[in-house]
Amino acid sequence: MNHHDYHHLNHVKEQLTSKRTLWITLALTLFFTIVEIVGGLLSNSLALLSDSAHMISDVIALGLSMAAIYMATREPNQRYTFGYLRFEIIASFLNGLALIVIAIGIVIEGIKRMIHPQDVDLQLMLIIATIGLVVNIVLTLVLSHSMKEEENLNVKSALWHFIGDLLSSVGVILSAILIHFTGLYIFDPLISMVIGAIICTGGAKIIRESLLVLMEAVPDKYDLEQIRAEMNQVEGVEDVHELHLWAVSTDHYSLTAHVFIREDIQPFCVILAINHMLKANYGIEHTTIQIEHPAMHDHGEYGKQFLQHIESASVKSV
Repeated sequence: MNHHDYHHLNHVKEQLTSKRTLWITLALTLFFTIVEIVGGLLSNSLALLSDSAHMISDVIALGLSMAAIYMATREPNQRYTFGYLRFEIIASFLNGLALIVIAIGIVIEGIKRMIHPQDVDLQLMLIIATIGLVVNIVLTLVLSHSMKEEENLNVKSALWHFIGDLLSSVGVILSAILIHFTGLYIFDPLISMVIGAIICTGGAKIIRESLLVLMEAVPDKYDLEQIRAEMNQVEGVEDVHELHLWAVSTDHYSLTAHVFIREDIQPFCVILAINHMLKANYGIEHTTIQIEHPAMHDHGEYGKQFLQHIESASVKSV
C-alpha cells in the first residue's frame, strides 16, 4: 500500500438512492420537456414556453447532478486529496445560476408580451399544463423521499427545480382559466413573470448554500464557539485556537485546530479525547488536531499573554 493513497476516512460518497432517483427523474423530465416545447409552440403560450424553458434547465441540472454523483465515487489521488466531492457543490452552484438566468429571461419575455399581447390556444395549453402538473407532482414526491434517505445538495437543487415546475404548471392552468373567463390574454405573460420570480427565489437559495460551502464557511448546523468550549473542557487542554470547521461537500465535514496542553499530560491522550468528543457530540470524524505549547512553539504576543496568564494562575494557586 502506498502511503499517499491511504486515508483513514474515504473521501467518496456512494449514494445509490440518489443515483436511482436522478436517473428516473431525468428520463421523465426529458420526455415531458419535449412534449411541453411542442405544446408551447403550437398553443403560442408564453407561460407554457417559460415552463418548458425551465424544464430544459432541469434536464441540464439533472445531468450535472448525475455527473457530480459519479465524480463523488472516485477515489482521492495525489492531486485531489479530498477526492472529487466538491464537484457536487460546483454543479449545484451552476444549477442555481441557471435558474436565475432562466427567470430573468422569462420576465423579459413577459414584459414584451404585456406590451404586445398574443392569442393562445387555451385548450392545448390546459391539456399540456395538466399533464405537466401530474408529472411534476410525481417527481417532487420522488425527490422529497430521496432527500429523507440521503442528504445531497444536488438532489436538493433538483427538488427546487421541480417545486418551481410544479408551481409553473399550476400557474399555466390558472392562466388558462383566467383567460377563458375574462378574455384578457395579459394573464399569460403576467403569470409567467410570477413563475419567473419563484424560480429566481429557488436559484438564489441554492447559490447561497453552494457559496457557503465553496467559501468554506462554518456549516449552519454547528456553533463554532460551543465546539471550542467543549474542546477546552477536555482534560489537559489549556487553550484552543486556529479552529476551522468547513464542509467539503454535503454531510462531509472537516475540522482543524491548534491546542495548547499542559506539559505533564500525554499529547496522544488529548487528541484521542478530543476526537472522541467531536465524533460523539457532533458527528465530525475528519479532524486534524495540532498539539502545542507556547514555551516551545512561537505564537508571538498571543503566546506571551497565554504564558503570563498561566504563571499568574500558578502564583494564585500557591
